[in-house]
Amino acid sequence: MFQNIGEMVLLLWRTIQSLPLIWRQRAKVFDQLFEIGNASLLMACILSVFIGGVIALQTGVLLVDRGLGSFLGGVVGVAIAQELAPVMMSILIAGRIGSAMAAEIGSMRVYQEIDALRTMNINPVHYLVMPRVVAIALTLPMLVIFAILVGWFGGAMVAAYNKHIAISFQAFFNSLRDTVEFHDVRNGLVKSFIFAIIIGLVCCHQGLVTIGGPRGIGRSVTKAVVNSIVLILIANYFLTRVLINID
Repeated sequence: MFQNIGEMVLLLWRTIQSLPLIWRQRAKVFDQLFEIGNASLLMACILSVFIGGVIALQTGVLLVDRGLGSFLGGVVGVAIAQELAPVMMSILIAGRIGSAMAAEIGSMRVYQEIDALRTMNINPVHYLVMPRVVAIALTLPMLVIFAILVGWFGGAMVAAYNKHIAISFQAFFNSLRDTVEFHDVRNGLVKSFIFAIIIGLVCCHQGLVTIGGPRGIGRSVTKAVVNSIVLILIANYFLTRVLINID
C-alpha cells in the first residue's frame, strides 16, 4: 500500500512537471475531453435526475409531515451541490472513464508499447498520463455543474408532481435560492477537482504497473476502479471537514 502511495505521489509530481508541455499534447487532451465530457452527458443527466428525485422523495414526505415542506428546496439544493453531485459523478467517471484509462495503458504496458515509447525517447508520463489527468481535471467539475442543475430540476419535478409532497416549482426554487449559497457550489467543485486528480492518478498508475497478460489487465482495471472509489469516499470525508472549517 505504501509503495503504491509513494509511486502515485511521484507520478503526480512528474505530471505537474510535464504541464509546460501541454500545448504539444493538445490534440490528445481534446480527445480525452470529448471522451470524458460529451460522451458522459447522457449518463450524467439520467443519474442526476433520479438522484434529485430520490432526495426530494425521501426528505419531502418527512418534511411535509412535520410542517417543514417549505425547506425542501434548500435541503435538496445543498445535498446535491455539496455531496451527491461531486461524489456520484466521480464514481460514474471512475467506472466509465477510469476503467478505460487503466485498460488502455495496461494493454500498452503488457504488449510493450510503453517500452517502445521509451526507446523512441518519448516520456510515457508526458505522452499518456498528463493529457488524461488534465482532461479529467477540467471536465469533471463541468460535469458536476451540469449534474447540480439537472438534480435540482429533478427534485423540483418530484416535489411538484408527487401527491404526498405537492410543493410548487416556485416554492421549491424560492427555498433553494434562499438556502444555497455560492460556497455550497464552490465546495462541490473543489471536491470534484480533487476527485478528478485521484481518478486520473490511480487509473494511470494501475495501467503503468500492469503485468501478466490479459488477466493482468483485468486485475488492473478492477483495482483501478475499486481503489478510486475508496479513495474518493475517504477524501470526501476529510475535504468536507476542511471546507466546513473554512466556511
